Amino acid sequence: MPFASLGLSPALARAAAALGFASPTPVQAQAIPAILRGADVWASAQTGSGKTAAFVLPLLQQHQDIALARAPGTGARRVHTLVLVPTRELAAQVGEVLRSLAQPLPQPPKVVVAFGGVSINPQMMALRGGADVVVATPGRLLDLVEHKALKLSAVQSLVLDEADRLLDLGFSEELNRVLALLPPRRQNLFFSATFPPAVQALAHSLLHEPVRVEVAHEPEQALSIAQRAMAVDTGRRTQLLRHLITQEGWERVLVFVATKYTAEVVAEKLYKAGIHATPFHGDLSQGARTQVLQEFKDARWQVVVTTDLAARGIDIAQLPVVVNYDLPRSAVDYVHRIGRTGRAGASGLAVSFVTADAEAHFRLIEKRQHLSLPREQVAGFEPTEQAPASPAGSAEGTGGIKGKRPSKKDKLRAAAAAAAAESGN
Repeated sequence: MPFASLGLSPALARAAAALGFASPTPVQAQAIPAILRGADVWASAQTGSGKTAAFVLPLLQQHQDIALARAPGTGARRVHTLVLVPTRELAAQVGEVLRSLAQPLPQPPKVVVAFGGVSINPQMMALRGGADVVVATPGRLLDLVEHKALKLSAVQSLVLDEADRLLDLGFSEELNRVLALLPPRRQNLFFSATFPPAVQALAHSLLHEPVRVEVAHEPEQALSIAQRAMAVDTGRRTQLLRHLITQEGWERVLVFVATKYTAEVVAEKLYKAGIHATPFHGDLSQGARTQVLQEFKDARWQVVVTTDLAARGIDIAQLPVVVNYDLPRSAVDYVHRIGRTGRAGASGLAVSFVTADAEAHFRLIEKRQHLSLPREQVAGFEPTEQAPASPAGSAEGTGGIKGKRPSKKDKLRAAAAAAAAESGN
């Protein structure tokens, strides 16, 4: 199916092909016609499935229609499309995709990307004369509004990209403030790999008869990522990582750890061992973060050791390997982490280190992802640690996964069972 058959102009179809989209991915084939019709869209699609282009292409088509209808010399541009994202890196990436796809258009939109962590002045300068499309994190967008650098009264299309993260603690209040500034009549587009209950509630309140696009669990996409689980003692993970990088010839590896401190320590140890590794986390300046990502994309770093900062929206073409040095907090985060590899149909490998005290946690991740991975043991790194005993009276099976604590009903059932057992003695 060619892109032109979805209602896109020949120029946009050629731009999509130039970015490597020979034909529409499933999420693009379903979302693009709906967006062009002006419908609200609720799209759930696996990371690496082409979600960004799925909303960028039709929004650019809409811009062309607006530009052709606009009389010349009508004054400053007014923001007609607003894309909200949770991280600076994702903002920069969406802006890059927008500009790349818009380049061949006869009247490309003015795109402004805004995020915190850097001076607001260049962003205010960029907004002089207005803008057609703004891609922003919620906090910096509100700063720009307060500085009277832009108005949102003319927004016709709102995109929430990685919508689940936008409702995380610290974002929901800002998001509500942004929504209050928008006109009530507009097109709303929700895109994410996962839609937990909080996002579903927001979607139900904001979307009007949305077109549902759900291609998150397509077998052919899941099969593009080989998943392995390796049993290892906690103190030997760095040595095992170094061994695997060397012995298996991994040319580029994204390693996920739990803390910024661990990212620094693991990267330093790898670097001292002769592996070109660097940390990536939120304490780095925005300039340093941008530089690390670009150098990693250019294969100037072999290994980047990161926190979950890089689990969302980071698109690194042909990234062959992702390693969970520390397991993610939740099954949802596991999906986003391994989704950094195997993108756009390419093959990839995701390796998880499973220590004795994390075994129960990983079993729950497997259960919720419908996985059953054998625990591999690498010669010379066979684990000797034993899983810690569960404290008396503790609930088995939560594994520490976020949001899966025993409910009140579960506790009542457990108490009733305990009482019944005691009365039977």
